[in-house]
Amino acid sequence: MTLLEASQTAIAIAMRKGATAAECTIAEGEEFSATVRLGEVETIKEAGSRGAGLRVLKGRKQGSSYTSDLSEDGLARMADAALAIAEITEEDPFAGLPEKEELGQIDGDLQLAADDVANVEAAARIDAAKRAEGAALKADERIANSEGAGCETYTGTRVFANSLGFSGAYTSTNASLSVTPVAKQGDAMERDYWHTTSRSWAGMESPEDVGRIAAERAVRRLGARKIETQKATIVFEPRVAKSILGHIFEAVSGDSIYRKSSFLLDKIDEQIAAPNVTVIDDATVPGWFGTSPFDDEGVPTRRTPVIEGGVLKNYLLNTYTARKLGLKTTGCAARGLTGAPGVGHGTLYLEAGSKTPEEIFAAVGTGLYVTELIGFGVNVVTGDYSRGAAGLWIEDGKLSYPVAEITIAGNLGEMLCDIVHIGSDLEFRGSTCAPTIAIANMTISGK
Repeated sequence: MTLLEASQTAIAIAMRKGATAAECTIAEGEEFSATVRLGEVETIKEAGSRGAGLRVLKGRKQGSSYTSDLSEDGLARMADAALAIAEITEEDPFAGLPEKEELGQIDGDLQLAADDVANVEAAARIDAAKRAEGAALKADERIANSEGAGCETYTGTRVFANSLGFSGAYTSTNASLSVTPVAKQGDAMERDYWHTTSRSWAGMESPEDVGRIAAERAVRRLGARKIETQKATIVFEPRVAKSILGHIFEAVSGDSIYRKSSFLLDKIDEQIAAPNVTVIDDATVPGWFGTSPFDDEGVPTRRTPVIEGGVLKNYLLNTYTARKLGLKTTGCAARGLTGAPGVGHGTLYLEAGSKTPEEIFAAVGTGLYVTELIGFGVNVVTGDYSRGAAGLWIEDGKLSYPVAEITIAGNLGEMLCDIVHIGSDLEFRGSTCAPTIAIANMTISGK
């Protein structure tokens, strides 16, 4: 059987055995990873995986099971296990598949897979990691060591079918390269990293550029100072600014909303951020990392404005959370192979502004440029925010000296309203993306 035939067979078996509705997800993939350190190969992993997950409903009772045996007998045993679980679960009035008219998928080539990823020889992938680390070690005499470099590739296919007649499949690829050099000055040592990722092998930055940028980032952290406790404007570089988007996602996720555990509860159509803030969830743009033709319930993906001009426009929902809230799904169902779907996102991003990072530094005058966040101290129920940080102090509108051993704090509700500058440097390096942002009136706890 093909994977699509296997998913349809699993559905048919479950329905024949007494399910009133069923859905099946099958995933198959091949991954490769290699790590090197100081020019020597440390690990190589090449693996393949294939598995199927089945969710069945008997009325409003549901059960799930998983198997790696895609023979007809294996699929039958999976159906029996899922139905047995459904028999002993409590009824949930909101459980069920989407409405039939909600199902479908985006047509056309979404550019999710590139042939060159699978065709690159293992030796070339290892060589890319060695070249990236070598470039970092040669970039500056203060680069004294390395925590290693790594190259990873992945090619996988995902299939989904349900008892309402939906079936679909898509293949995606990914390649990434990273390096973490260590800089030394006197007795002090600092580390930093850089990485590149792409749907295609050819789309990545060169290993030499990855190594050079990583070295520059490590060296600029040498000589870090503590600073006085104070209120200041904090500028988040893109790599850490995207974490703010992660907190926004958690706050607008249907799970958080129906459980009343979000600081954005009951805020639709209210001004909850500065007027320059627009946050979009888009799973439809060809080649982006959050793109797919359908979500994990067989609902077409789409572009959903989350915040528009500072106004909260939509929560992100799957079928279950939408029903709990009396709303419609936004095509944001996400899951592994087993269990009921949760809520995910496509490519969630903050729209770019017009200023370069240097223009933002000049406009801020004095403040903190954060390049690393440490630990996790965010309460999405209240919005309270407190995290360890490191970065560079901004003085006279320019980056002046490195700063470490500090904590930055605020409240997400206030922070969103205090976004005073948004950079033009938005890059789509993953499924959550943000440009440089500057947030006024945050607390810095130092010495």
